[in-house]
Amino acid sequence: MLESLHIENFRGFQEFELENLGRINLLVGENNSGKTSILEAIKIFSSHGNLNVIAEFMNYRGEYLWNTDLEGNLQQNYLIFHLFYGHQILEDFELKIRINSKDEKEDHSLSIKKYSHDNLLLISIKCGKQNKSSFVELSSNNCISSKIIKTKQSEWHDKIEDKTQLIMPSFLNVEDLIKLFDNVVLSPREKLIIEALKIIEPRIERIASVGQAKYSKDYNNYGERGGFLVKFSDQNQPVPIGSLGEGMWCILSIILEMLNLENGVLLVDKIDTGLHYKTLLDMWKMILFTARKLNIQVFATTHNSDCWKSLAQLIKKGKIQKNEITIQRIELNRKKSISFSPEEIMVAAETGIEVR
Repeated sequence: MLESLHIENFRGFQEFELENLGRINLLVGENNSGKTSILEAIKIFSSHGNLNVIAEFMNYRGEYLWNTDLEGNLQQNYLIFHLFYGHQILEDFELKIRINSKDEKEDHSLSIKKYSHDNLLLISIKCGKQNKSSFVELSSNNCISSKIIKTKQSEWHDKIEDKTQLIMPSFLNVEDLIKLFDNVVLSPREKLIIEALKIIEPRIERIASVGQAKYSKDYNNYGERGGFLVKFSDQNQPVPIGSLGEGMWCILSIILEMLNLENGVLLVDKIDTGLHYKTLLDMWKMILFTARKLNIQVFATTHNSDCWKSLAQLIKKGKIQKNEITIQRIELNRKKSISFSPEEIMVAAETGIEVR
């Protein structure tokens, strides 16, 4: 598990550090304080600077341009300078992500910088005794083309096992969820899916993926929230999961990711999306139980006071180990987060102190 995270020259952070991390870490703070950027930093590090991962983030944020290459083909150009503090890449201006793990003695680090006077980006990763570097060609306006990303993947990331998964507010698509579901169906972990869905709808008895969807070339035929049917205890006919609201899709996304992420790290942006405040305590119970069982570390963001207060309820009702749960407040222009231990979270909730 990650014990600390240090960031330099990444997004809105010139220098920033998270310390005293626990199994569950809830990131709070004002808009544009950098909560999502921290999740991105962990994911980029875990993937060893995977250009496809970086491209996904830049797609999500709209940080790209379209143009045609010399052969007349349309391609994306990713505005890589937006990853750097101040939205610019200067010579030898280095983006750094450093992680200290509780399981290993040595720090691990990743750096990205523009190399000398050439239009090259140097990505370096250090994991213990392993050191690896790669050059990526930049265009004249400091972009990386989708063509370059495609050619670099085979030589750079073919043997990397990424044990980190990031769920954004839109959550996973139908194809992703069906694949995750198939990995655990008919296994002892399958019952955990039902237990999780019962948080939203106690009448649910069974869930199944729509068989023909697995073989369709176009998963969009099943809608953004399709591909699954659920069986209620008081109804004969199954119901499409998409008819049960966004909260159900949220819970399904989280539990399926966790069941496929043993000994890994789960990152969830806006974890309370689509969830009523009365379900949040049960959500945290499900997450903590699964995280303990499968040795998963969780980082999540929220703007919702009910979300962190329900976490305080969990601490009050459960047997929480020292620093097993933390709230990390992120503030602009501060070099370190304000960390709240389980005891401090509970006191803040009981006395009306605002931690967001």
